[in-house]
Amino acid sequence: MDADRSLFPRSLAPVLREALADTPVVCLLGPRQSGKTTLAQQLAPDRAFVSLDEHNYYQTAGVDPDGFVASLPEAVTLDEVQRVPALLSAIKRAVDQNRHPGRFLLTGSGNLLLVPTITESLAGRMEMAQLHPLTEAEKERQPGRFLSDLLTGALKPGIRAKAEPTGPSLPERLVAGGYPEPLTRTPSRARQWHRQYLRSIIERDVQDVARVKDAQELARLLELLALRNAELLNTCNLANTLNLHRATVDHYIAVLERLFLVRRLPAWHRNPAKRLVKTPKIHLLDSGLAATLADLTAADWLNHRDRMGHLLESFVVQQLMAQAPWTEPDLR
Repeated sequence: MDADRSLFPRSLAPVLREALADTPVVCLLGPRQSGKTTLAQQLAPDRAFVSLDEHNYYQTAGVDPDGFVASLPEAVTLDEVQRVPALLSAIKRAVDQNRHPGRFLLTGSGNLLLVPTITESLAGRMEMAQLHPLTEAEKERQPGRFLSDLLTGALKPGIRAKAEPTGPSLPERLVAGGYPEPLTRTPSRARQWHRQYLRSIIERDVQDVARVKDAQELARLLELLALRNAELLNTCNLANTLNLHRATVDHYIAVLERLFLVRRLPAWHRNPAKRLVKTPKIHLLDSGLAATLADLTAADWLNHRDRMGHLLESFVVQQLMAQAPWTEPDLR
């Protein structure tokens, strides 16, 4: 594939450009391998780029966060900032002295929005945006206005007579998911990529965001959640199935949320107060990962309708949540 054609346009880019123009710190969050680093470099190719995955930078930043920040150029991109949480306080102090817009473009594979002390310390100084795996519109290099058109009444659905299907089928799209890297692979090779991806996160990234006594228990829970994808979240049942304490399961689900692997979707009710007490559903963030963990392929579309139906529901949630940041009217 041609190198230029292999780079998918990301619909979140204009949102980030606007934020960099008037906000000192912009933080781009999302799962590993979703395209954050590529997008950050495309947005500001002339900025200095520092990755905290590199050992020397990671070590220096951890020992002396303030000194590390002071040594950085005026405008810099810091990649994988969740690896050194103390940097956020150092960045706050630096921004308090110089609030020039676009000073820091941060990327993170751990959800900093779920860490109250971080969001409070940078309140008014930082704008956060989440990059999801590719939407189907982005794969097709289309603007992805479905949600905007739906909310503004501009959506005009229609069925063309005798339209010939083009591109991958719906089941193929479900099991492919949205991570850019495996999209060019055969289905079996894509499933292998998903397995290696999850193994890497469990073995390396978990300890960056939380203390977990047994990472393999976390992996088992994720596999079980894939089998119960798009179902009501029942932590007691999950705990009994895995022979774990309920508090441990609650903690592990929170860790998986911070790693952008799962999402709790609150129940809808016209009364906002009742939404808080009704049971949420649990969704894996990417349908391709969910399919791999649940051992589902496109060939299962007819034979396992219930499980594929849950995968489809989660896929739709994934598409809508990904479009929310650039949707008008503003849903952020």
